[in-house]
Amino acid sequence: MAALRRKLLLLGPSRALAGSLASSCLADRCLWDRLHAQPLGKGPTFDWFFGYEEVQELLLSLLQKAPDASPPRVLDVGCGTSSLCTGLYTQSPYPVSILGVDFSPMAVAHMNNLLQGGQGQTPLCPGHPDSRLHFMQADAQNLGPVAASGSFQLLLDKGTWDAVARGGLPGAHQLLSECLRVLSPKGTLIQFSDEDPDVRLPCLEERSHGRTVTVQELGPFRGITYFAYFVKGSH
Repeated sequence: MAALRRKLLLLGPSRALAGSLASSCLADRCLWDRLHAQPLGKGPTFDWFFGYEEVQELLLSLLQKAPDASPPRVLDVGCGTSSLCTGLYTQSPYPVSILGVDFSPMAVAHMNNLLQGGQGQTPLCPGHPDSRLHFMQADAQNLGPVAASGSFQLLLDKGTWDAVARGGLPGAHQLLSECLRVLSPKGTLIQFSDEDPDVRLPCLEERSHGRTVTVQELGPFRGITYFAYFVKGSH
């Protein structure tokens, strides 16, 4: 969470709000609504840890290997206004069906506006003609309304565990349980975080119900080292 706190303090015009958020419970929906109501800055998206470009090669390699579906289905839990979904949609040479969910209606409205080309913008174009992208408001701890069990081949969690855990580990454990429920038996969940493996790995190993748990170091990006935690089914 150190990186997330540093990011919050580097928001320029939103510095006062960011300072408040950095010392607050990041599992609070109202705080995220306030944050997403602020101008994003130079670009149409805003990324906490890093953006799509930094993990493009990793994500595309996983899509190539994704089992059991054509196109593979990708779920980004707690997508916010990140570039992960839009980058994958516009730049993947492989067909992919992507769903981004966030509990903040402000974030979802912004991303749908970006996707559809609202306010005079050009609608996003897929990198492959068969690719699809949707954004929906949903609580990542209760994905029942938007995701059936075993329905996604790839799940992305970029900082969502970290934010939910600020409200207590039971919430983070429920998040993981829901992610694993909607993940296909041979699918892969990736948690992107700056949390040390000595802390995160034991929790994932204990609660992943026999799935394989591994970690890969990423970066450093802007001076910060991150980790990709993989929870994989049997292949």
